[in-house]
Amino acid sequence: MSVMKEDVRRTRIVIEEVKPEIDSGRFPIKRVIGDKVIVEADVFVDGYDALSVVLLYRKESNRRWIEVPMEFLVNDRWRGSFVVSELGRYQYTLVAWVDRFKTWQQGMIKKVEAKQDSPVNFLIGAQLIEKAGQCAGKRDAGDMQKWAESLRSNQMSTSAKVKLALDNRVAKTMNKYPDKRFVVTYSKELTVEVDRQKARFSNWYEMFPRSCMLKPGHHGSFKDCETRLPYISEMGFDVLYFPPIHPIGRTSRKGKNNTPAAKPDDPGTPWAIGSEEGGHKAVHPQLGTLEDFRKLMANAREYGMEIALDLAFQCSPDHPYVKEHPEWFRWRPDGTVQYAENPPKKYQDIYPLEFAAEHWQELWEELKSVVLFWIEQGVRIFRVDNPHTKPFVFWEWLISEVKKNYPDLIFLSEAFTRPKVMYRLAKVGFSQSYTYFTWRNVKWEITQYFTELTQTDAREFFRPNLWPNTPDILSDYLVEGGRPAFMTRLVLAGTLGANYGIYGPAFELCENRQKDGENEEYLGSEKYELKQWDIESPRNLKDFIARVNDIRRKNPALQSDLSLHFHPVDNDQLICYSKRTEDLSNVLLIVVNLDYRYKQSGWLDLSLKELGIDRDQPYKVHDLLADAAYQWHGPRSYIELDPRKTPAHIFRIH
Repeated sequence: MSVMKEDVRRTRIVIEEVKPEIDSGRFPIKRVIGDKVIVEADVFVDGYDALSVVLLYRKESNRRWIEVPMEFLVNDRWRGSFVVSELGRYQYTLVAWVDRFKTWQQGMIKKVEAKQDSPVNFLIGAQLIEKAGQCAGKRDAGDMQKWAESLRSNQMSTSAKVKLALDNRVAKTMNKYPDKRFVVTYSKELTVEVDRQKARFSNWYEMFPRSCMLKPGHHGSFKDCETRLPYISEMGFDVLYFPPIHPIGRTSRKGKNNTPAAKPDDPGTPWAIGSEEGGHKAVHPQLGTLEDFRKLMANAREYGMEIALDLAFQCSPDHPYVKEHPEWFRWRPDGTVQYAENPPKKYQDIYPLEFAAEHWQELWEELKSVVLFWIEQGVRIFRVDNPHTKPFVFWEWLISEVKKNYPDLIFLSEAFTRPKVMYRLAKVGFSQSYTYFTWRNVKWEITQYFTELTQTDAREFFRPNLWPNTPDILSDYLVEGGRPAFMTRLVLAGTLGANYGIYGPAFELCENRQKDGENEEYLGSEKYELKQWDIESPRNLKDFIARVNDIRRKNPALQSDLSLHFHPVDNDQLICYSKRTEDLSNVLLIVVNLDYRYKQSGWLDLSLKELGIDRDQPYKVHDLLADAAYQWHGPRSYIELDPRKTPAHIFRIH
C-alpha cells in the first residue's frame, strides 16, 4: 500500500515515542538477516473511539509497503514486528486511523453488558458494513450485503443481531476494507541496516603476518601464514585480522620499542604506510604478491575463516601520495608536513591526510577506490584504524557508498575514544566497535557498562567487539594477574560479548611484559620488530581458548548481546550473569572470579523468571568448561572458584 497523507486540520490521532528510533530517525538501527524488528509506539486519540494501527515496512529498493497489524498493549502502547530477510536497508513507519466499525462493535459490547437495547445501533452497523462493501470484492460484497440486510431485518431477534454484530468473520472481513479517510501517518520513515550474521557474532584473531616466519630472524610471508591456519582454526576463530600489509616507509622509521632512530634491519611499524614500492593498493614485497594474498584468503576459507584487513588512512613520508598529491596534506610554515602526534606521543613516521583540504573530493574518491581495490581482491571485513581522527561525514559517505554494491561488508571501528564519539561512529555506519571492556575490571564497572550497552538505545546501533588486549594495549590487570588473569578476561570477553577478539600469539602465550615507565605498552612490541612466537609452549592457552570458542559456537544464547542479565552475588569478587534465546531453548549462566590471586566464594541470588525456571521445581546445571553436572533448587546457590584452576563456570541450564 502507499503511505497516505492526512489532512492535518482534521487530524485527531497522535503517534509518538516510537521505538526503536535513533536521533529522531537520523540514523538506522542495526539488525542481521533473520532478525525480528519489534516496533512499539504510543498511539492515541481524543475521546473514546477505537483505533486501528498498522506497521508498514519495505526493502528500501521496493516501492510497495507491506502492512502488519499492531496489537494494543496497555496505556495506549502498541506493538508490531517484521522479519528482515535480505541484506541492505529496510524502511518502516506507522499508520493509524479511527476505526468506526471497531468503535461500533466495542460500543455494542458495552450496551449488551449494560442491558441497553437500542435498535438504531443495528442500523448504524448495517450502514457501516454496506458502505465498506462498496469497496469489496464480489464474494465479500455479497456476504456484507446479507449481513447489512440481517441487521436491518425486523424478522431477526435482537440476540441474533448481537451475535452477528460481534462475529469474528464479520470483523475480519471489515478489517480488509477499512475506512481510512482520516488516516494519520507517522512523520518519519525509519531505517534498518541489515548485515550478515557475522556482524553480530564473530571470533577475531589478530596476527602480524610478518611474524609467521619459519626461520628465526626471517621476515614472514603470506605463504608462511598458511602453515598457521590450522592452529588458528583449531582454537575456533573465524576472522583472521592482519595489521596493514602494505610497503612501509623508511623516513623517520621507528626502531624497537618505538625508539626514534631505527637500525638498518628494523622493519618499521606496518601503520607507516607507503614507500617507493607503493601505497595502500600495494603489498609489502617481503610478504609476497597479491596472488599470494588471494591464495591465502582461499585457504583460510577452507578452514572456515575470513581475513580482515586493516584500513589505516594515513601515510609515511615516503608514500607516493606525498609527491603526487601534496595538496592532500597539511603543510607547516617551515615547508614540512605536519606529522601525527598525540602529546606526549609523537609519530614522526606518519603523515595524516587533510580531509578538509581544498581538493577533498579527489582525496575522498581515492580513498574509496582503496576500499574497492581490496574488495575486488575478495576482502569483505575491514578493521579501521583510528576512525575518530577522521570526519564523521566522510565515514558515513564512504561506508554507504561501498555497501550499496557490497551489502555484506563489515567495518570494525577501532576507536578507543570518548563515548559520544564512539557512538557516533557506530551510528554513521560501522558494523562493530571497540569498547572500554579492556579497562573494565571490577564488578560494578562491568555491570554498569554492559547494562548501558545492552539495555539502553545503544543496543539498537552499537555492536560491541571485546578485546582483552591489542598490540597497543597490555592492561595492568594482565600484567599483574598472569595466566589466571588471561583466562578470566577470555571468559568475560567470550560470554559478555557476541563479538570478541584477541591479539595473538601474545594473548594465548600470556605475554605480559610491559615496557618500563610506560603504561600499557608491550616490552619488545611486535609493532616495531619481527617476533618468533613459540606456539608449542606448554603455557599456551590454546586448549582453553578452543573450549570457550566451542561453547560459543554451540550455544546460540552467546551469539547475541541483547539478553544479558546480571544476577546478584554476595561477594564483589564474583560476577554472575545470564544469556538466553528468546524461546528459552538455550539458557546459560556464567559466574566469574574477578580475583586472579585468591579463591573466592559466595551465594548467587538468581532471577528464576529470567532463566525460565519454575521456582518450585529442581533444575540441572551443566558446567560446560569443567564438564560437570549439578542439580539445584530455588534461587540461591553456593559457588566457589579458584583462579589457579579455572576462574569461571559456564553453566547450561536444563
